[in-house]
Amino acid sequence: MKLLVTGGAGFIGSAVVRRAIADGNQVVNLDALTYAACLDNVASVADSPNYAFEQVDIRDRAALDTVFAKHRPDVVMHLAAESHVDRSIDGPGDFIETNITGTYNMLEAARAYWVAQGKPEAFRFHHISTDEVFGSLPADPQVMFTEDTPYDPRSPYSASKASSDHLVRAWHETYGLPVVLTNCSNNYGPFHFPEKLVPVVILNAIAGKPLPIYGKGDNIRDWLFVEDHADALLLVVAKGELGRSYNIGGENERTNLELVRTLCTILDRLQPKADGGSYADQITFVTDRPGHDARYAIDPSRIRTELGWRPSVTVEEGLERSVRWYLDNEAWWRPLQERHGVGQRLGTKA
Repeated sequence: MKLLVTGGAGFIGSAVVRRAIADGNQVVNLDALTYAACLDNVASVADSPNYAFEQVDIRDRAALDTVFAKHRPDVVMHLAAESHVDRSIDGPGDFIETNITGTYNMLEAARAYWVAQGKPEAFRFHHISTDEVFGSLPADPQVMFTEDTPYDPRSPYSASKASSDHLVRAWHETYGLPVVLTNCSNNYGPFHFPEKLVPVVILNAIAGKPLPIYGKGDNIRDWLFVEDHADALLLVVAKGELGRSYNIGGENERTNLELVRTLCTILDRLQPKADGGSYADQITFVTDRPGHDARYAIDPSRIRTELGWRPSVTVEEGLERSVRWYLDNEAWWRPLQERHGVGQRLGTKA
């Protein structure tokens, strides 16, 4: 199978690319190489005869048409997106242009290609989205996001992703484009760009810097190891029912404070501080993010029942693997920290 993966030099996209190549698929990695992309993420497969790279912005429709005509993919896995909530608060324009207009361009390019190919039955357009489109949940553990939960986005980022989800469903209903959708919980793991919570905590900790936590740290997230997510995405694109969405969760809910304390405990063991203290002493509470959702939690019953998928990694196992990876890969993350705003907590401007 030949996959066209958009955003394949990003965090989740690169995990999909690596897994797809390992599984024997052909992959065309389409990425604009914006600030959060890094081709080192796919260096391990870049020399494979089954791998090709195209530096293309999904806002460029003509370039997309060229890529489809050149590579003739069997399926599309659309991950390219602006994804950092804080940056969406400070500069929502890029999120509107990339996540909404870019997805529109992808849908139209895919539709034109699909029609030109005679509407092959095996073709799929897999749109990868987020649980943030559903808004915020109460603390009640019995209440979770399902595929039928009404959309209620609260940030420019989640609103832009909700918009793209609606476009994908509309193209299926109106034009018959064969689509599947997935909405995932918070990802973490190797190659996580160092502006998100888990890498920020790890790298600030070993640098002796404060570990910033919004508000009181009681916001709850479900944590999904990125390699588990990649496996689920490839399963959905191969076997998911057309027009259907699947929620993908890690079944690992933690408050932000619990997550950070777990990271500190792992670091205390793997790289003890010279003074014998704990990294938890560096925890600092900062002004809460505007519109900060209280809780996300996914009910993964559909993907478990219909496709037989479950996460293989607990959050404690995944966090330890993540910490070890960052400790062993300074040559990867050090240059990325020099990019604008990386490692800071953003999204607090008026």
